[in-house]
Amino acid sequence: MDHIIVAATQNKHKIKEIEAITKDFGLSVISRSEAGIPDVDIIEDGETFEENSYKKAYEIMKLCGKTTIADDSGLAVDFLDGAPGVYSARFAGVDGDDEANNQKLIDLLKDVPYEKRTGRFVSVITMVFPSGERIVARGEVEGHIVLEAQGENGFGYDPLFVPDGYDQTFGQLSPEIKNKISHRANALCALREKFKKKEESL
Repeated sequence: MDHIIVAATQNKHKIKEIEAITKDFGLSVISRSEAGIPDVDIIEDGETFEENSYKKAYEIMKLCGKTTIADDSGLAVDFLDGAPGVYSARFAGVDGDDEANNQKLIDLLKDVPYEKRTGRFVSVITMVFPSGERIVARGEVEGHIVLEAQGENGFGYDPLFVPDGYDQTFGQLSPEIKNKISHRANALCALREKFKKKEESL
């Protein structure tokens, strides 16, 4: 059975990644504009990825009355005590300024040896149903931070992040590889299992 789900995010890169991964398990994701939802800003004031993910999904679900999926994700660097974390998109002060965010991260880590530049990408995906029920799944991928952007693929901190087991950044790896090993892929796979269990229990 094919399920139409509204993506709460307006980030085209995220929608593309979510579509590429979810199509394999029978979920068709449409954007907010395709669902006819007016342009609204949802303030992401949660202190955790879980809080922000749920808030985005719930607010959009209320507007459209359809099952909605939202992702809240970011980079957590060990040397920076988990920063930028939930502030990843606005780390340098302006929301969505990838270049400024990356430069700030490089500046903070420039004197830190490679082996101590460990961290992980985290993705929490929440699916909220019109009934108010929700499914929450978390995915992570461990890696190291490099101090020079490498690669043109991906977005955000991708050109600075080398996942464990690889010698290229997410900016250099192909979308096909990234979509198999990324934090978002891991979260969506976990979501798929929970979704299947929900369907089986109906």
